[in-house]
Amino acid sequence: MKLLLSRIKPYLRWFVLGATIFFLVATLRDRAAEATEVRIAASGWIDLAIAFFVTLLAHIWSSWVWVQIFKTLGRSIPVQWGMRVYLKTNIAKYLPGNVWHFTGRIVALKKTDMPVGMAVFGTLLEPLLMAAAALIVAVAGSPFVDDIPIVIYIILPGVLLGLHPRCLDPIVRRLAKGKLRKIETEDNNISPASLYRYPLVPLLGELGFLLCRGAGVIFALLAVSAVGWDRVPLLLSAFSVAWLLGLAVPGAPGGIGVFEATAVALLLDRVPSGAILAAIVLYRLISILAEAVAAGLAVLWETQVSNNVPGNKPRQK
Repeated sequence: MKLLLSRIKPYLRWFVLGATIFFLVATLRDRAAEATEVRIAASGWIDLAIAFFVTLLAHIWSSWVWVQIFKTLGRSIPVQWGMRVYLKTNIAKYLPGNVWHFTGRIVALKKTDMPVGMAVFGTLLEPLLMAAAALIVAVAGSPFVDDIPIVIYIILPGVLLGLHPRCLDPIVRRLAKGKLRKIETEDNNISPASLYRYPLVPLLGELGFLLCRGAGVIFALLAVSAVGWDRVPLLLSAFSVAWLLGLAVPGAPGGIGVFEATAVALLLDRVPSGAILAAIVLYRLISILAEAVAAGLAVLWETQVSNNVPGNKPRQK
């Protein structure tokens, strides 16, 4: 079974990418007339600016949460240094393979004399917490919650229980073993890495990250269409599901294609089709721009405080 999965895995990525592109092209073809009628008013540009700054804030906040994850593992790293590393490497997720942002962070952590196993463990713990936060937001904001309330009582406790160290440790260790094979290192021991307590602070942090990203989508939609407050739970839920699939499904780097196809599929019959198509395209551009700006700010920040890098000591005159 493992041999079969290893053989079809490379083709699975191309299949997912092809399927999402086909869906998006077909949707754009059928709804092109409606999308071209969308216009951005003067106030809409203000909404897009807000969407950008909220998304930029989400990435900066996420870098702080990444530092807190290692505190949960019992290993503190300098907050400012860790945030700069995270922001500089985040843009690398758009490179083919969708793993280079992880690799860059692990390499940086190794330079601080952190055991490679702990570096891999903490780096892989982050997307799992993000996925859990996205699932929580998706279920809590689902428009079907009122009709099927039992969903909350089944899914949410399962997710929260799954984050307990006894449940989460084996999952992350298994993922770490697979990643360690792809990293050139002499230390392939992951035993030093383990959760010492329930990752409540990082989980709350990732919830804040998802809500900020969701707010960015809502403001992007406000730029091209009026949105009532009663639609906010639906939009947050749909965004979280789309973002979760973009994170989890193998396909284009950075979830490009998967996120857009899922968001359009979930909202096409609930929001004016032209508006949702325009908003999703605008938000993807905003998101990439925000990540690029965050990386640039991290580089500028590093030039100002280069002596704060762990292991560096001021030269004696």
